[in-house]
Amino acid sequence: MLPIGGAASAPIASRATLTRVRAESRQFYVWMAYACAFVAIAGFTPTYWAPVATGSFVGPPILHVHGLLFSAWMLLFIAQARFAASGRFEYHRSLGLVGISLATAMLFAGLMVAITSINDGSARGFEQQTRAFSIVPITIILFFAATVAAAIANTRRPDVHMRLMLVASISLLPPAIARIFFVFLAPAGSPRPGLGEPPAVVFSLLPSFASDLLLVVAMANDWRTRGRPHPTYLMTGALMLALQIVRVPFSGTPAWRAVTDWLLALAG
Repeated sequence: MLPIGGAASAPIASRATLTRVRAESRQFYVWMAYACAFVAIAGFTPTYWAPVATGSFVGPPILHVHGLLFSAWMLLFIAQARFAASGRFEYHRSLGLVGISLATAMLFAGLMVAITSINDGSARGFEQQTRAFSIVPITIILFFAATVAAAIANTRRPDVHMRLMLVASISLLPPAIARIFFVFLAPAGSPRPGLGEPPAVVFSLLPSFASDLLLVVAMANDWRTRGRPHPTYLMTGALMLALQIVRVPFSGTPAWRAVTDWLLALAG
């Protein structure tokens, strides 16, 4: 017979520890979902939701569609994280179908907003600057869509799926963080984002790097719970960082102008 507390009890202890770690990990994603939603709300309330509430917001209807869809994603992300954390996976899977439709709608709405911004900026005499800066929202929504598609393809691998969904949500946050910087750092009387001259693309780096800090938090949590960051974070994080940096020099090239020409022609 094996003594109590010997080799026979080790697997039981290991299973209990594994169960506890998994539960803590799922709860971590709930808090990260709330963090993403908080950043999105904090960023867009002063420049969008508050003006809409007071009737002072002026803009094309596609901006309202865009705002509703992207806000709905954050709410959906919270709900999905809570369902997974509580073990209600049947609801999680059912709501996942809604998520696929929502992400698809967000892709088209995001592209339409970028096209509308190019046309509006060109009409106000900022065609070159607007075309260049359009690389920021366009690459953000394309990266988001690609990451969500990868998450859908990995639904049978929960450790990969939940990390891809978190990265996808974090990738949407730079515009919200840029608006937080605008509220606190812009001179008094500055026109709200979208009304004045578009900033240089290089200024997208600061809010992008700030949003990356949430991914650093997620990687640190992996380090604490599993001893090293998950490969999913390493690969997607490297891709996201490379995209954030490369779009600065690429935005002013004839190749990117050709991309915007194609998008404008596609929109008619």
